[in-house]
Amino acid sequence: MPQLSVEDVTLTFGGLAVLSAVDLEVEAGELVSVIGPNGAGKTSLLNCISGFYHPSRGKITFEGHDLTRASPHEATRYGVARAFQNIELFSGLSVLENLLLARHTHLRYGLAPAAVYYGRAQDAEVAARAKVEEVIDFMELEPYRKALVGSLPYGVRKRVEVARALALEPRLLLLDEPMAGMTLEEKEDMVRFILDIQAELGTTIVLIEHDLGVVMDISDRVYVLDFGQVIAKGPPEEVARDPRVLEAYVGGAA
Repeated sequence: MPQLSVEDVTLTFGGLAVLSAVDLEVEAGELVSVIGPNGAGKTSLLNCISGFYHPSRGKITFEGHDLTRASPHEATRYGVARAFQNIELFSGLSVLENLLLARHTHLRYGLAPAAVYYGRAQDAEVAARAKVEEVIDFMELEPYRKALVGSLPYGVRKRVEVARALALEPRLLLLDEPMAGMTLEEKEDMVRFILDIQAELGTTIVLIEHDLGVVMDISDRVYVLDFGQVIAKGPPEEVARDPRVLEAYVGGAA
């Protein structure tokens, strides 16, 4: 069984089909990219997997858990985390504080232990801090740990966005254009971090990215969406030669 399974997923808004009978499978530890022209439905697909949207038809499962009608909070509890295309951080808080906030779903204590900061509450907070420090080190954010996120360069904020998702200890990481708007040097750094997340942490990754050079270099498999439908899938080298993909991107087969 694949770790993530998307079966016959259709998503409609007011009669408009954003996704149409989409099937997608991801094995544990894979890096699978989803590409396609603007408006193809890529982000909507991630929204369905992460619980922000609920499909009109179809089924989504992750490690045996049904995500079809799950809330974002439930999807996170099952081991799914997401880094957003538009940075979703608290700009008035530090990098450290943003990552600690992301740990809230792992905290398991009531009001009384929290009020006196003793026993279970203290142990949980210490463990959360230790995990966040690991993520800060992994993402090479030590120089910025106490800096307000709103004061950081754009490329660093994108890195913090990925770090926030990693602080949740996901087994499935959804990355929505993590390199959008970056310089070439920043993109190279982000590619290195993504590959390290897959190789060193063993995290399964579903990536949306417009830089086709990056996609073809780092992906195990690629799915191509156009007008909400999967028009091609397979190893990067095969997808790159598919006439349907060329038509979707340039308007006609080369």
